[in-house]
Amino acid sequence: MRILVLTFYFQPDLCAGSFRTTPFVEVLQTLVPEGSTIDVVTTLPNRYSSFSQDAAQTEQHPGLTIHRIPLPNHKSGMIDQSKVFLKFFTSALRIVEKRDYDLVFATSSRLMTAVLGAWISRRGNCPLYLDIRDIFVDTIKDVLPKRASLLLKPLFSMLEKWTIARADKVNLVSAGFSQYFTGRYPNQKFSYFTNGIDDEFLAAVKTGGALPRGLAKQEPLSVLYAGNMGEGQGLHAIIPGLAKQMEGRVNFKIIGDGGRKQTLEEELSKIGSRNVELLPPMDRCNLLKAYLDADILFLHLNDYDAFKKVLPSKIFEYAALGKPVWAGVSGYAADFIKSEVINAAVFHPCDVEGAVQCFAELTLEDVSRTGFIQKYARKNISMRLAEDFLATALGDA
Repeated sequence: MRILVLTFYFQPDLCAGSFRTTPFVEVLQTLVPEGSTIDVVTTLPNRYSSFSQDAAQTEQHPGLTIHRIPLPNHKSGMIDQSKVFLKFFTSALRIVEKRDYDLVFATSSRLMTAVLGAWISRRGNCPLYLDIRDIFVDTIKDVLPKRASLLLKPLFSMLEKWTIARADKVNLVSAGFSQYFTGRYPNQKFSYFTNGIDDEFLAAVKTGGALPRGLAKQEPLSVLYAGNMGEGQGLHAIIPGLAKQMEGRVNFKIIGDGGRKQTLEEELSKIGSRNVELLPPMDRCNLLKAYLDADILFLHLNDYDAFKKVLPSKIFEYAALGKPVWAGVSGYAADFIKSEVINAAVFHPCDVEGAVQCFAELTLEDVSRTGFIQKYARKNISMRLAEDFLATALGDA
């Protein structure tokens, strides 16, 4: 059996796509018949221009070959992203040009990796399994200028329709996507395997790194956000006002990079903020230490309708560590946190006053979330996803 896995991000890159696909491939290796081969086609680490890690363009292991495509320097703008993906698309086609596959797996947040998977699957007349991590067609109206959105949405809607129709089965990473996809594609088969908790976070819990403890009652408390600083996260729309309101009570530490980091820096400068520290992206070992040193973990998505359907992967690693979670989200993510994560306070995105009010709901101590950890361990979810992929592609599901 010869399997192709398409993913824009893979280890050692730092992002949800990498953290999801890497353990999936590791589990898949244990399930495929003897003599099978897996080709992973991905990119050299590129999630953040301010953080890079070395990786080989071609990496070979028994039964596994990883092809990493080098990309030109880029930022988060639409034109830059389009150029970068065109490079990935054409390079991926050259890599697989003379190879025949029995199965294709494509994981995609911005649709185009899914389109690439559909193209390769159609050309090779082999089964396709899609792992959809975002609704790009639904998102572009919020994150792009209105004129660009009006021009591009019909094109991407057609691409989505063709791609979803080509798939043998589609996994949706958030149950919040269900209404959108089942309404448009009633004849398609869907599964729902979420993101999960990685082994590094489980190890921290097992070694006592996140065992329940009382927090020092003296203020200011340490509040940590780690991740992307783009339009989707909307930190520039919440942190400056919130930091001003909470001055003397909390100090914010924000780790990461993204297209709106400069805007955030400018807004903080305008108000003369003294309780926000911005740090560059860091590897997961240091990031985990920063999590464990924090008193409260902060999460935020911008106030866009499209984000009412998503389930941020950050929720799983935050919740695993037992820290109080302070989250500005709405829709499905808000419902999920309220029902699944104890000691979490949820406020409407971009609502400074609401964030300040719900802060009082947090119990200032670490708690054990054993049930959550057992339910959402990444290894278990990856195993079920891999089994579903193989069963579906072989016509058993």
